[in-house]
Amino acid sequence: MDRAPGLSVRLKLTLSYVGFLMIAGALLLAAVWVFLLRGRSNSLYAPDLSDFRRAFDPSSNFGPAVFVPAAIMVLAFLLVFGLAGGWILAGRMLVPLTSITDATRMAARGSLSHRIQLEGRQDEFRELADAFDGMLARLEAHVAEQQRFAANASHELRTPLAIMQTMLDVARNDPNRESSEFDERLRVVNARAIDLVEALLLLSRTDRGSFARDDVDLSLIAEEATETLLPLAEKRGVAMEISGDIAPTVGSHALLLQLTTNLLHNAIVHNLPESGVVQISTAVGPEDVVLTVENTGDKLSPHVVATLTEPFQRGTDRISSDHVGAGLGLAIAKRITQAHDGTLSLSPRADGGLCVTVRLPATVRQAPSEAGRAFSADSEETE
Repeated sequence: MDRAPGLSVRLKLTLSYVGFLMIAGALLLAAVWVFLLRGRSNSLYAPDLSDFRRAFDPSSNFGPAVFVPAAIMVLAFLLVFGLAGGWILAGRMLVPLTSITDATRMAARGSLSHRIQLEGRQDEFRELADAFDGMLARLEAHVAEQQRFAANASHELRTPLAIMQTMLDVARNDPNRESSEFDERLRVVNARAIDLVEALLLLSRTDRGSFARDDVDLSLIAEEATETLLPLAEKRGVAMEISGDIAPTVGSHALLLQLTTNLLHNAIVHNLPESGVVQISTAVGPEDVVLTVENTGDKLSPHVVATLTEPFQRGTDRISSDHVGAGLGLAIAKRITQAHDGTLSLSPRADGGLCVTVRLPATVRQAPSEAGRAFSADSEETE
């Protein structure tokens, strides 16, 4: 951005401080003239030692009883005046830093579309703001390019993988061809590749924030995800328990369902081999709604837990599971949460397993729901 040349910030601050110094000096000289030089016969200002002795002479009208209180009042006035004036001037001079700081915080939260666009003539602050705007523009373009690449690559891979899956299914169902373990393993690998492509597409969609927002109830979404994954829980012998209040928020029903499904699937698959438990609960706070998913399982260190939301990261001994997945479940859950202006936090349980907490902005709270429903992998669904 082309700007007209202007005074530098250093010169502006220097002139401001010099101006206040001159005002303070003028007031001080006025005080000296009133109390030390008033009544002198000579009109030219040429003070000598007798002026100061006269100021502290008790018999003089300008003795300590008069001069000292007046000097204290003048100094107090200069102190207050200097502090107030310096505070106001410094604040006016540093106003551009507030805009730059706000833009930095927004960028740290992931918003790269904001620009400072600081107005005024060219100086150090305007140069900093313009450089920061240029950096944000380059970062936004780079991130958009990466998102387009991921989306385009996923779309390009989707078709050949689907064709390959169809060919494998046809070969598998051909009565004149004997099936082999190799064919089955190839079909499983291809299915995992398709799941990976779908996950990358969802990540790209979430990063762009291209979804409609509606009023949704997080507790109903949790129940829907629980019902969907109940057969998997029964197969693995994991009991699922769900409870909580109505949790109204605003967002995409499909994405929030994917978020909850990912968390529940992760809690079911990475659980104890026998008698595992998954607990799902929803709650409403003053400003947000909370979805909590806890599961039993192996003990996890805080260091491992801190990396689980990164793409393609898995916990200890997870890669040997028959439902290993693509390592994107928690990463997608985190991206969906951030796209809905929420937070996702993970913490290891003392007895083993993981506790995942999702906080989303709440809408107007409705009436409390019925008592929580419980689902068990060892019994039929109860209401």
